[in-house]
Amino acid sequence: MQTLRVITLGCSKNTVDTSHLLYQIRDSYEILPEDSEGPVDVLLINTCGFIGDAKQQSIDTILEAVAGGQAGRILVFGCLSQRYMAELPELIPEVDGWFGARDMEPLVKALGCSYRPEDESGRVIYDGAHPYAFLKISEGCDRHCSYCAIPLIRGAHRSVPEEKLLEEARGLAAQGVKELVVIAQDTTFYGLDLYGKRTLARLLHRLSAVEGITRIRLHYSYPQGFPEDVLDEMASNPKICPYIDIPLQHISDKVLAAMHRGVDGEQTRRLVAKMRERVPGVVLRTTMIVGHPGEGEAEFEELLRFVEEARFERLGAFTYSEEEGTFGAENLADDVPEEVKKERLSRLMALQEKISLEYNRSRIGSVEKVLVDDFADGVFICRSDKESPEVDGEILLKYTPGFMGGAEPYSVVGEEIDVRITGCDSYDLIAEPLEI
Repeated sequence: MQTLRVITLGCSKNTVDTSHLLYQIRDSYEILPEDSEGPVDVLLINTCGFIGDAKQQSIDTILEAVAGGQAGRILVFGCLSQRYMAELPELIPEVDGWFGARDMEPLVKALGCSYRPEDESGRVIYDGAHPYAFLKISEGCDRHCSYCAIPLIRGAHRSVPEEKLLEEARGLAAQGVKELVVIAQDTTFYGLDLYGKRTLARLLHRLSAVEGITRIRLHYSYPQGFPEDVLDEMASNPKICPYIDIPLQHISDKVLAAMHRGVDGEQTRRLVAKMRERVPGVVLRTTMIVGHPGEGEAEFEELLRFVEEARFERLGAFTYSEEEGTFGAENLADDVPEEVKKERLSRLMALQEKISLEYNRSRIGSVEKVLVDDFADGVFICRSDKESPEVDGEILLKYTPGFMGGAEPYSVVGEEIDVRITGCDSYDLIAEPLEI
């Protein structure tokens, strides 16, 4: 049996694509861990093409693989190759095959396997044993934000039928997954193309009934037309984490209009207030873009005031970068100097670090139920329903002999336990078990 290793770059949506691919070829290859070393018969590289830094990382990874000479064949797929399919084969001829983000079946066939539509819901968990998994509920996006190339790369919005998602969730639960992180380019659009209406709340309710699944978390929600029945489901269903990832990007009317976001600042403020009112204790995660064309100092100061007022528990940010083919690149002057963008990013994240620290300090002394994600160097790495995997901080719990009746530490991974929060820094928390 030939050996195969895959390197997955970019976002969690790419991780899902890779795990679906590996399920299709699982009987034909020995799949090696991504961090393994040494020669391999086939190397797959799943690329990202979203922004400049991600594109450069993908190119560097491909060039390093070519220079390393330890792969019999190198096949590249994903967003970067989808976007630059005409140029890349000529620029890097050493790669044996290029496939786009929507080329699952041709890639499977290039690997010498038959594509099986009946296996489309299957997943191979290849990136380590974790009690969580990402569940991609749709592909593509019908939004046309000025800065975003995703619709150019992934195409129009296409929901995955509910029954397929339920089958996928059951398969993940059978592999030990307890938490589903629901993702898509825009989760709030779910169902419109298949059922004629937004059915995200119904999907969340049905997923919560899957045996073995104890938590469901919502990511990548869009503010325009947010389906408010999701808030009702979240407030009433104990399996739905009171957690919403909703990239808002800005608050200035001027900047939001230039971004083509479809909402203004007042609508954004009302939505945030409604979420906090209808889901008590909800944790809000958002992202912001600084330095978008048209953002002056006044617009940036308005953004800072909004972040100070809204007190987002989690916030990430990045600087605007022109992406070819987007409305922004073709119609808007990139008029904010790079050094100004970086200075604004630094100011915004310094403010958020202060807010995050205050939020974490408010939790000291509380008792929380955590899911144990991992064990390393004598420490259990845990999360409550307030922390999302891979993007938020962690709750760290030092191993104590006799813990959980003297259980072997690694056997505790995947368990839910009660802990008391005893300390924190700006992003992580320290805890101790309620019982030894």
